[in-house]
Amino acid sequence: MSEKIIPSKKIHSLEDARNLSKKRLPKMFFDFVDGASGDEKLCELNSTALDQIRLEPRVLRNVEKRNLSKKFFGVNYDLPFGFAPMGMCNLTWPGADKMLAKESIINNIPTCVSMASTTSLEKMYEFTEGRSWLQLYIFQDEKFVMELLDRAKKTGYKTLVLTVDVPIQFRRAKDDKNGFTVPFKIGPKQFFDFATHPNWSISTLLYGIPKPMNYETSKGGNKFVRSESRGSTDWETLKRIRNAWKGNLVVKGVMSQDDSLKIKDIGADAIQVSNHGGRQLESATSAINALPLIRKALGPEFPLIFDSGIRSGGDIIRALAFGADYVMIGRPLMYAIGADGAQGLRKIIEIIKGELSTTLGLVGLTDINEITSEIIAQKFFKDMKY
Repeated sequence: MSEKIIPSKKIHSLEDARNLSKKRLPKMFFDFVDGASGDEKLCELNSTALDQIRLEPRVLRNVEKRNLSKKFFGVNYDLPFGFAPMGMCNLTWPGADKMLAKESIINNIPTCVSMASTTSLEKMYEFTEGRSWLQLYIFQDEKFVMELLDRAKKTGYKTLVLTVDVPIQFRRAKDDKNGFTVPFKIGPKQFFDFATHPNWSISTLLYGIPKPMNYETSKGGNKFVRSESRGSTDWETLKRIRNAWKGNLVVKGVMSQDDSLKIKDIGADAIQVSNHGGRQLESATSAINALPLIRKALGPEFPLIFDSGIRSGGDIIRALAFGADYVMIGRPLMYAIGADGAQGLRKIIEIIKGELSTTLGLVGLTDINEITSEIIAQKFFKDMKY
């Protein structure tokens, strides 16, 4: 973990990272990262809705020194954002999980390990030096979930993120068109895709074909089936998970005020407001529009995490102003790794950190913890104070 990484000189913006990633990766895997459900408009709407929130610059305030550290679940993190759970990250570039883990240590922020991670939960906890959270889905067979909970407890995990917005997987046209499946099926189309991206293909062959390692290391011999239904998950399921897990419990994928109140009553420790980055119900509203409504319903003290559509440090500031206590980011990290590996990831995090610090100062604040809805410019949003 001591190896020095020089930030990429190829990347100067998120758009640079996305464009370079599109050229460097096989189409199948770029589209897996970049794509969304249905007509993909919700993914765009998430970012557009954030961008429409205008902030009010304040002047003649001493903002020379600025603090970006944030406490969440009693842990002091150096930044107000962490890494969202993303399955099969090593498809983006060999060793992507280790790259994320290293940045987690350097920046002292959490990495949420996906149930479908290409590195086992035990290894990721080791790689992040204990900064990992674990994300789970509930499948038809809860025994495997309970096995993972037991493994997480023994490893030292303190925070579980239960994702509940994928009872049925929505159609993703790009994945269907590219023949993206897990386990992979290689036909002429996929072979040509890999052959025309030799750097990725050779590096991946040398590193090892990515597999969902939490399944591969399961004692019960469980196999990952991407299309498996999770439709039996209900309120009783949540109660069973709450009873089984004594650590911090986050429920992710919540967009409803009523649902958020029920989740709080059952005993969850936090809610993650999210529409899965636009990868589920295509006709849903943008996640940022749901955030202040859920904040109002739950009151000012209940912990809220936000994701979906975050593309900049300014977006993180907006989410905090709308009621989030902490933010998680996903796609920008994958674009950066796909574009230029560890150097790309380092550069995009530096860009986001710079935007965070600059935006904080330009709205007249010196501490990220001072952000409220007062920094939002439009009267419409000021009426949504929490």
